[in-house]
Amino acid sequence: MRSTLFPCFIVAVFLMAMSENGYSQKKFAAINGHVATKLGEAIPNASILIMPLEKGTISDEKGNFSIENIPLGKYKLSIQHVSYELFEENINLKNIGTYTRSFVLNDKVFLLEISEVTGKRQTEITTLPKIQGTEIYAGKKTEVINLQNSDANLAENSPRQIFAKVPGVTVWEMDGTGNQVGISTRGLNPHRTWELNVRQNGDVINSDLFGYPEAHYNPPAEALGRVEIVRGSGALQYGPQFGGMLNYIIKEPDTTKQLSFETKQTVGTFGLFSSYNALGGKTGKLSYSAYYDFRRSDGWRKNSDYNFKAWHTSLAYDFAPGIRLVASLSHMNYVNHFAAGLTDAMFEEDPRQSNRDRNYFNPTIYVPSLHFTAKLSSNTYLSVRGSGIIGERNSVQFITLPTVNDTINESTNQYNPRQVDRDYYHSYSSEAKLRQSYSLLNGKSDIAFGVRYGDSRTLRKQKGLGTTDKDFDLSLISPYKIDLVFRTHNYAAFAENVFNLTPKFSVTPGVRFEYINSEMTGRIDNLTPSANLPYTLKRSFPLFGIGSEYEFDKNISAYANFTQNFRPVLHSDLIPATDFDRTNPDLKDSRGNNSEIGIRGNLNGFLQYDLNYFRLQYDDRIGTLVESENGQTIFYKTNIGDLLNQGSEIFLEIYPLRMFKANVAGFDFSLFTSTAFNSAKYTAGTVAVAGENVNIKDNKAENIPNCTSRNGINLRYKKLTGTLQISYVGESYSDALNTKSTASGVNGLVPSYLITDFNLTYHFLERYSLKCSIGNLTDEHYFTRRATGYPGPGILPSDGRSFLVSLGARF
Repeated sequence: MRSTLFPCFIVAVFLMAMSENGYSQKKFAAINGHVATKLGEAIPNASILIMPLEKGTISDEKGNFSIENIPLGKYKLSIQHVSYELFEENINLKNIGTYTRSFVLNDKVFLLEISEVTGKRQTEITTLPKIQGTEIYAGKKTEVINLQNSDANLAENSPRQIFAKVPGVTVWEMDGTGNQVGISTRGLNPHRTWELNVRQNGDVINSDLFGYPEAHYNPPAEALGRVEIVRGSGALQYGPQFGGMLNYIIKEPDTTKQLSFETKQTVGTFGLFSSYNALGGKTGKLSYSAYYDFRRSDGWRKNSDYNFKAWHTSLAYDFAPGIRLVASLSHMNYVNHFAAGLTDAMFEEDPRQSNRDRNYFNPTIYVPSLHFTAKLSSNTYLSVRGSGIIGERNSVQFITLPTVNDTINESTNQYNPRQVDRDYYHSYSSEAKLRQSYSLLNGKSDIAFGVRYGDSRTLRKQKGLGTTDKDFDLSLISPYKIDLVFRTHNYAAFAENVFNLTPKFSVTPGVRFEYINSEMTGRIDNLTPSANLPYTLKRSFPLFGIGSEYEFDKNISAYANFTQNFRPVLHSDLIPATDFDRTNPDLKDSRGNNSEIGIRGNLNGFLQYDLNYFRLQYDDRIGTLVESENGQTIFYKTNIGDLLNQGSEIFLEIYPLRMFKANVAGFDFSLFTSTAFNSAKYTAGTVAVAGENVNIKDNKAENIPNCTSRNGINLRYKKLTGTLQISYVGESYSDALNTKSTASGVNGLVPSYLITDFNLTYHFLERYSLKCSIGNLTDEHYFTRRATGYPGPGILPSDGRSFLVSLGARF
């Protein structure tokens, strides 16, 4: 009940707002403006505000805006955008009529955390423009999270706070470290975000996009300026993934100085210490930036301590206006002590307990990249990029069900040997894109096309017999039972064209052609059933999509999209990772489609909304069943069945003071809801259980809550900002058989939960900020996942109440 009251209240205020919009018009002055860069490129989604009236609007995709019904007088006009410097100018409206102006914004100092505009907080969530560089987003379902204006807990990379205003995001909290980001949308599998095409500054960071797409590398959130999400047919520009594209954008340097510096130091409960330090600047045509991030904690649970390190460096050279070359190198490395899973009884007794004190996980990843962008003419844009994922993923674990304690073996007077697994990644990709504008039907249309090449080589060494020690030790006392080389070659060609058929209506068809060649060679000992080596699988296929958009006016538009999707059988699907795993030798690739129809807009600066209906079809979905074999629990990976998920995604943010034109000096607040409703069921599917075929048609799909609702209030009083967020996630089953419980805890119901987070930030002396955050304010005991394997079978409890304080400065 509590989960639905707040969204209903927001919807009610939304209806009031729509009615309020009908107030009688008065003839005052008006301002028509155009916002652009120094190169003359339009800037969409800029926030325009007239002070002290608190009257404002948002620029459209062409950079145009209009503000009407302004009483004659003297005001300050401010223009804000997450990517550009704040613009302020005094204006004097003397006469009735329309004033027309063009405004040029300078590149923003990204190391600044918040815009100092008294009483006005820039929106944290926007959409991507219709056209940006070589990209086309017209009519697509997109979100941009502006972290520069967020009070979220960035020090600990809290996904439920960072993605709070993106409806439908499912978060798996495998631990409280924030080192592993596991998110998805529309009921997809959140495990290490592997259902999405994950990028950093446009470069793919999935470890092996078509072989092992887990995103082991994640940049620290304090280093990010924004996060971009593209769903639906827009994702055809990036790949065939069902989840679309997720792009982490690192903060750019302060180009107004030769040297600038930012630092944030954080301490918190459970031994948390975090230190983020960044510098940057520009001299002549050369700009540079770098950061170093360190974080450690003892963890909320026993045996959950970690040490995290990350750094990034970037050099950019501007040969001429619109022509730029950027080279960068990123690195991440951490060692995470894993507490592993619990049974239901253990969770009820004490969710902080752990009977695994010898399990560790350690990824070490480097991300080199090189970008070249050029504005060849006013109508032609080119981008060429190359990047890589170079590194390894290591684990040493005592792997068995949580009902078995990791204790001294009486026969040897030592612990049992642990299993050592190591992956070595060498993934490289390159991509070239061109966008051309042209005239059609007395208007302007755009076509973008490109090619991509990917070459991934993964060395997988698994089931090595490790030591009986307790520390992080990857040495062996017996060789690996699995020693394989995975190789994936991928060629892709893609094209999209936005046809602006009328000034208000556009249609954007797209096509992508994929060629994937997967190879596996090496040695596997004692595998039942045996694997056929060497193994080769070649696939080539086209994917089609189409999007459309209709603009009712410059602030309200409707959109609709359809796209086909593909998810290949992965290398990790083919080979059982532990002695408890089994794999169906006849696994098939998954295919399906995504579609949505919605409306979005901004109403007179006091209401932002995006409402849609979506439909996801996922055929031959690959999943895991918990079965019994010779009296032993095993995890059987197979094609579960055909999944249909349909529902609604709702985002509303309302500024009541602006709605009622109340002006309280230095104070403003907003109410928001980000809510998704899922109706996910299997429309077909039969699985073998204990030798019998079980029909799962009409069963609820696993790990998909019927409702995910994150709601809250943002407030600002002068230099004090705060956010109170209440998150509700409905119950779900952990398997397609809809098992309610098991003695081992690996399968069963994942109960609903309601948690509260509170963040408060104070900015002082122009350069400094002080942040206080309380996570899980009411200290709820809950979990988001039952694991069947890594990082230890069973219930993975989420963190209880935590507290931190951060001191930041910029120079």
